[in-house]
Amino acid sequence: MLMPFLDLKAQFASIRQEVLDAVTRTLETQQFILGPEVTAFESEISALTGCTYSIACASGSDALILALLALEIGPGDEVITSPFTFFASAGSIARVGAKPVFVDIDPQTFNISPEAIKCVITPRTKAIMPVHLFGLSADMNPILDLASAQCIPVIEDAAQAIGAHYAGRPVGSLGLIGCFSFFPSKNLGAAGDAGIITTNDAALADRLRLLHVHGARDKYVYELLGMNSRLDAIQAAILRVKLRYLDKWATARQHNADRYRQLFRQFRLEAKLNLPAAPPQFTHVYNQFTIRSSDRDNLREHLLARGIPSEIYYPIPLHLQKAFAYLGHKQGDFPASEAASREVLSLPIYPELTEAQQLSVVAAIADFHPG
Repeated sequence: MLMPFLDLKAQFASIRQEVLDAVTRTLETQQFILGPEVTAFESEISALTGCTYSIACASGSDALILALLALEIGPGDEVITSPFTFFASAGSIARVGAKPVFVDIDPQTFNISPEAIKCVITPRTKAIMPVHLFGLSADMNPILDLASAQCIPVIEDAAQAIGAHYAGRPVGSLGLIGCFSFFPSKNLGAAGDAGIITTNDAALADRLRLLHVHGARDKYVYELLGMNSRLDAIQAAILRVKLRYLDKWATARQHNADRYRQLFRQFRLEAKLNLPAAPPQFTHVYNQFTIRSSDRDNLREHLLARGIPSEIYYPIPLHLQKAFAYLGHKQGDFPASEAASREVLSLPIYPELTEAQQLSVVAAIADFHPG
């Protein structure tokens, strides 16, 4: 391979001693559950997102489940979300016993269509869960206006978009609750699973803090039926080191995205492929650089033969997954999501990617699309 799809080893090499020092510091305290490292990390995420409260948890999936539990969403309730996203978005809704209600996406941004949301709101709608896919915020103002008019809370699935902005505001601060993942492949990645929830609502934050420690405020005294979803102190210590570099890494990803666009223009490929949308009022942080090709599968095989890795996020939309067959959806129900699943291809975009490596990627694509 000419390059990995994501080079976490290169990232680690650049901060190796800082990470090792942070882990050693935590090991020396022998305090692994909650504690000062987690509290400090929560404060730093609050500063980043502009939210008053941050509650660290065990994963991005748990963040979504905890958000739904905090809002007392359960059987008989409906939550509107996208079918073109990772499983956890709708999986969390189903896990609490509610019904995922899918609406189609904007084919340019891959994010949920605000216009489509209007058509599926019912008296059973208890939340709207837009997903900020691939590092780009959903178009939040019309979603927030609609939600406000109907008194429906908005839960942002910001798992892929930490550091992204919409109309000058950080994602995670736009709705009632923001949910983030620190899975290793994210722009801010832990050494395993990790997540966090953000909010400006004091009562909701208090409820979330109870829920993620079995529902107990005092030892062996349980106020709520909660769960065990605490962020490990070692993960918090590692994430605190990486958080100092997040802006630098995001800028490098944006620079690489700009260079891809220049190279696609240089090779006259813009008419043959669709490049990621970057609306002017949005700040894209490029967790993925996702193009669209009508001959995606053959293009991917061609790139692989040239030693160039790529990934498909996501090959089957959620409404056509076996796990959601009980919802009764069929092929054709959400055509924009289905078309995206057939056409999307994500290219390497990590901060350490070199100009020569990017040139090799685009040149290989140009060989697949001669003329």
